[in-house]
Amino acid sequence: MKQSHFTLIALALIAGGFALAAVFYNAGQGEQASQQAAQHSDLLIRDHSVRAGNPQAKVTIVEFVDPACGTCAQFHPLVKELLERQDGKINLVLRYAPLHQGSAQMVALLEAAKMQGKFWPVLEMMFQTQRQWVSDHVAQPETFWNLLNQRPTGLDMQKLAQDMSSQTVIDAIQQDINDGEKLGANKTPTFFVNGKPLPSFGYEQLAGLVAAEVDAAY
Repeated sequence: MKQSHFTLIALALIAGGFALAAVFYNAGQGEQASQQAAQHSDLLIRDHSVRAGNPQAKVTIVEFVDPACGTCAQFHPLVKELLERQDGKINLVLRYAPLHQGSAQMVALLEAAKMQGKFWPVLEMMFQTQRQWVSDHVAQPETFWNLLNQRPTGLDMQKLAQDMSSQTVIDAIQQDINDGEKLGANKTPTFFVNGKPLPSFGYEQLAGLVAAEVDAAY
């Protein structure tokens, strides 16, 4: 992929009023976060949102994620373990929160890969190779694109490049950013369990809230 494709995506998102990290990190915490989530609970899930787990589950985790975020990479296997441990009682919805420089292009790549049914393998690869394409908290999309070209992913790379800059992809990312801002998703990863934000950040807090919601629902 040529640099111009990534530049086009970045410019299109910025032109559309794409919210950057400062907007997220200025959002309120604690009680205010709970109030924001309650007021905007209808914004937690969109039709384009990626899902995993049992779609009929009574407990839903919504995660705002940035593929360039080191903490997101650390949480990824833990969240998968939660889904397996609860044995069909929870499902996961992923939303985009590209806070790092260069992450807009990375989530555009993910959304385009979704169109070919390759979202999860590409996300796994992003997290597995994160140290190779993130430097000083700055994503380097060209580096990841080269890594992707070297692996037998089954992706149509020409179509992937075209879809990344499509209006459909740009609109989906913009929607996630707008919803995240209203919901107070001010860091990555940000979690909501059945619409409730974590009382404080941490895996134990996430697992505890999930367990409480499962107990209440089942």
